[in-house]
Amino acid sequence: MLERKKGVDILVELGGIRTAGEAMELFESKMTARHLARIKQITVEDALIKIANAVKLCAPDTVYVNTGSSADKEFIRKLALERGEEERLPMKDHTIHFDLKEEQGRIVDRTYYIVNEDEAVSSLAKRMVRRQALEEIHERMAGIMRGRTMIVGFYVRGPIGSPVSNPALEITSSAYVSHSAEILYRNAYTDFNFEVAQAGYFFTNVHSEGENRPEDLPNARVFMDRSHWTTYSMLCTYAGNTLLLKKGNHRFAVDKSVYLGHGEELSEHMFITGISDKDGRVDWCVGAAPSGCGKTTTAMAGDHFVGDDLAQMWIAEDGTVRAVNPEAGIFGIVQDVNWEGDPQLMDLLRHQRTEVIFSNVLIDDNGVPRWTGDGDPEPGSGRNFQGEWKAGKTDKDGKPIPMSHPNARCTVSARALANYSPESENAEGVTVRVVTYSGRDSDTMPPIWVAPTPEYGVVIGACIVSAATATEVGAEGVKRAPWANAPFIPGALGDYMGAQFTFWGNPKIADGHRPVIAGLNYFLTHEARGGSGKGLLGKKSDVKAWLTWLTRYSHGMVQGIRTPIGIIPRYEELVSAFEDTGNPGYARETYVKQFSLYIDNIIGRIDLQDEAFRKEENIPERFFDILAEQKKELLALGEKYGRIVSPDQLAG
Repeated sequence: MLERKKGVDILVELGGIRTAGEAMELFESKMTARHLARIKQITVEDALIKIANAVKLCAPDTVYVNTGSSADKEFIRKLALERGEEERLPMKDHTIHFDLKEEQGRIVDRTYYIVNEDEAVSSLAKRMVRRQALEEIHERMAGIMRGRTMIVGFYVRGPIGSPVSNPALEITSSAYVSHSAEILYRNAYTDFNFEVAQAGYFFTNVHSEGENRPEDLPNARVFMDRSHWTTYSMLCTYAGNTLLLKKGNHRFAVDKSVYLGHGEELSEHMFITGISDKDGRVDWCVGAAPSGCGKTTTAMAGDHFVGDDLAQMWIAEDGTVRAVNPEAGIFGIVQDVNWEGDPQLMDLLRHQRTEVIFSNVLIDDNGVPRWTGDGDPEPGSGRNFQGEWKAGKTDKDGKPIPMSHPNARCTVSARALANYSPESENAEGVTVRVVTYSGRDSDTMPPIWVAPTPEYGVVIGACIVSAATATEVGAEGVKRAPWANAPFIPGALGDYMGAQFTFWGNPKIADGHRPVIAGLNYFLTHEARGGSGKGLLGKKSDVKAWLTWLTRYSHGMVQGIRTPIGIIPRYEELVSAFEDTGNPGYARETYVKQFSLYIDNIIGRIDLQDEAFRKEENIPERFFDILAEQKKELLALGEKYGRIVSPDQLAG
């Protein structure tokens, strides 16, 4: 259970400032008259106290209050360049940022939830009791900003005025982090007082990169205080560790939805995209996938882009499920982003359309950003995350160094996309028709399968399995990825699963408006389906046809085939979806390979999930009942048809 404001507020304890009056006295000694006037416009006393204690703890030389004006944005851009956190590229408004070669992803081994003595956290996370965390934060952050400027930003995670938007402070000494925040989030300086009054809370984020030296990385930490909704990040620069508005605050939003949302709110690791059918109807799809597993590609496949990474969902008064994107931009992995699969994003990365911050890509000898899978011939040399690079270069262990890191990123504003939807700023959100769950699954599940009931949909989400990606330092192999949200679930998985069952089964969702819940997988390989080679059995762009079929299913326009794992499409239904999305020629042979059930593989997956979740506390028994029902039906199907069952056999 989550208990708000339990235990000492570490930031207040370390700074010692407990009143707004004391805060103002400190601001007068640290701020110019211009910035003092700005901070006086903030009337949220708790926010003033938080900011003042961050100043007292970190001891910056000056404090810059960022209002989000064009002048403030330009100051932050120039500061990032002056400090060497970013470098200009030949294309106007494009810059490159390099993280240390040892910090190319989330430092999950040094990321902790701050907990009270009797507080449980997810079994997949690390915890540190409050007193020890206080000591470590003091040791590592006291005076960390000396000689630097602290930038204070006021943001909202979601459209202004939305009932599920989260107001938040981003306090950092990194101009790169502040620059990224200005692209990825909505600066809410002028609306902050209103947003906090409406929400009744705000999140606080404090970060400093320190000297940004490799020798400091072992001491780098990310702490998340669940009780006081405050994050601390130190001695690191990778945005996944430092732009705390993102995954740090997403964790708090998950906590809020699970423990305070009363079964009417969810905070998910999901894209939001709209699909236009041939009759002009727009259906909104949301979908979860672990980082590095295609959320951005899938979001871009839609006709109307709202978001590629996070979604806040709730049940509206009219009984519909609504969703908004907490973000306003994209912090996307660029590996394998190319003109064939991602034309909208490539248009921004290869032309002077908008600001772009590249991170950890190769900059070739002509100053052009390059990355693995960009579709162009590999350059002979350049400069990347580990220094000077030449084709064929190896590391100290003799392993080839790729031209770009697998977790290399781009940061861009969503407004610049050709398929950007103005619905992104609709405080009432978009109405969700389809929910998908997916992972990087090369050999087990078909491209799409629909849950026959909301309960089965919860099980699909819980049972995501995915190959590890480069987004986490040190991760490898194939692992479970429940709801693709597991790294960001602070509490017990049983509590989270219970909230999922309650939300999707909530009788407040009106008849005819209950979203279709489905599994999605476009990572099947030829090798896994009796062919040769590890290439995808299909193309990334096929996902638009999969989503189109799912939207049609949600309207009863197609029927599909009932199977033990859920409903799969009929061949002729998919042919129509492929043709109507401009991708004709979908072959029956491909269909059979993609949608045959490999009984042993699926049962092995069920056994894996059953064993793993039985080690957790308070998992709803209905979860295990559904797994048992599926296994029983699959075994019977295998007895009748053998270990591989084709769609024609499934259709009877």
